[in-house]
Amino acid sequence: MKLTFIGAAHEVTGSCYLLEACGKNILIDCGLEQGRDVFVNKPIPISDREIDAVLLTHAHMDHAGRLPLLYKEGFQGNIHSTEATKELCGIMLLDSAHIQMFEAEWKNRKGIRKGEAPVEPLYTAEDVRGTLKTFVSHGYGEKISLFPEVEFQFTDSGHLLGSASIEIWVTEEGVTKKLVFSGDIGNINQPLINDPQYIKDADYVVMESTYGTRDHGAAPDYVKELTEILQATFDRGGNVVIPAFAVGRTQVLLYFIRQIKAENRIKGHKDFKVYVDSPLANEATEIFKENVHGYYDAQAMELVEKGINPIQFPGLVTAVSAEESKAINFDNDVKVIISASGMCDAGRIRHHLKHNLWRSECTVLFVGYQSEGTLGKILINGVDHVKLFGETIQVSAEIKRLNGSSGHADKTGLLKWINSYEKKPDTVFVTHGETESCESFAAALKEEYGFNSFAPFSGDCYDLKEGIWLEQNQGIRVKRGEEREEKKAASPVYGRLLDTANRLMTIIRQSDKRSAKDLAKLNDMLNSLIDKWR
Repeated sequence: MKLTFIGAAHEVTGSCYLLEACGKNILIDCGLEQGRDVFVNKPIPISDREIDAVLLTHAHMDHAGRLPLLYKEGFQGNIHSTEATKELCGIMLLDSAHIQMFEAEWKNRKGIRKGEAPVEPLYTAEDVRGTLKTFVSHGYGEKISLFPEVEFQFTDSGHLLGSASIEIWVTEEGVTKKLVFSGDIGNINQPLINDPQYIKDADYVVMESTYGTRDHGAAPDYVKELTEILQATFDRGGNVVIPAFAVGRTQVLLYFIRQIKAENRIKGHKDFKVYVDSPLANEATEIFKENVHGYYDAQAMELVEKGINPIQFPGLVTAVSAEESKAINFDNDVKVIISASGMCDAGRIRHHLKHNLWRSECTVLFVGYQSEGTLGKILINGVDHVKLFGETIQVSAEIKRLNGSSGHADKTGLLKWINSYEKKPDTVFVTHGETESCESFAAALKEEYGFNSFAPFSGDCYDLKEGIWLEQNQGIRVKRGEEREEKKAASPVYGRLLDTANRLMTIIRQSDKRSAKDLAKLNDMLNSLIDKWR
């Protein structure tokens, strides 16, 4: 009965843990590492074919993004999740596959001229479709017999629609141990979804520490703050442009705006339009609309019971095709534009920034975390000019932040979650945080609250029955330039190429709506352009 830490150890992304018990090998999460590596991650110490099951906390790519690769390399078991997580994975993993496939094609086109060996995508859309067939969904609080002497259940973690902490009971040679994997613990008082549910007992807890050193402060009145921003911008004759992550933040914004419209809070612009310009966000919004019971909080359910859709309202316009996206910037009325990506490094948001950043009457409103080096962070820090699509754009628009809107619990929220255990767990393993955050939080648990706490590195292995370390590492830092290719952060130019490819895929998927003559012309134009770049 042992637990090996693979990913999200002294790092924020790449969540993955291997539980070996009762002759079975069980993965908890199988996520992609995103951004620059800090520490070398040791591989899963068994082959993918030997993994018997996966338990998944939620659909974000840093927890689920490597599942199709697992399937591609021989995994034959089932992936267990909530129903909402299963549905969100259906769109997010396919989107990831399209990116992987385009990346490989782009690299090969360059590499072939250099005589380099061809590269393959991490996985394809076909791998994703195979992966999705292995999903088995369960409700919150439903205790499931996974294998003889192994049971588990999902408990709402309040982070994302369908997100869960996982409680696991393992009995081996007459000894039973209970493990809890927190997943991402949600911020309290988020709209739509429930607050995190608190667990009362465990022998071992593996918990995240993303904001283990930070305090979000008192929750602001989001509706009041957003109303003031919309009113002031519309009165100036400007647009409010909101870079937002497609799954989670976009739906929260729609919830707030529905309330603002229902209560007639905006004066003089009653019928203002709200554009959601992101195919992925629109698909995710439909899943949010369908997965109501068991996932929405009491306030959202009260609206549903009155026949009100909490994220639907008059004036909401969804843009799917490239033509619909372009048309938004030819609408001269004041409006809200919500578009991905949330950090402005790729996607359609960059086109809307090009059309609005130079206008002093407009506002660019950030509602999520911005990583160092991204265009979003650069704008928040304050600059006079930026480059978009090779063109220098003056930054005259007002740059604002909707503070406190994180989907993650802060240090106070994390402490409340772990201190809700009626009896202290034997050990708390602190993961899913940068080195400063996870080590500082683990130290606080030990020194201030009396927990036996550790911040493990990748490859560390713990004997759960005996309560001893079988292997401990100091962590090997990645040297600059040694990151694996699939983990390198894409440049802004590269991100724009991916966006263009996605727009092209939209046209291809809608080919049944176009004439054969038009499609043939498009095909000839594309081949001609490709030939020029070879």
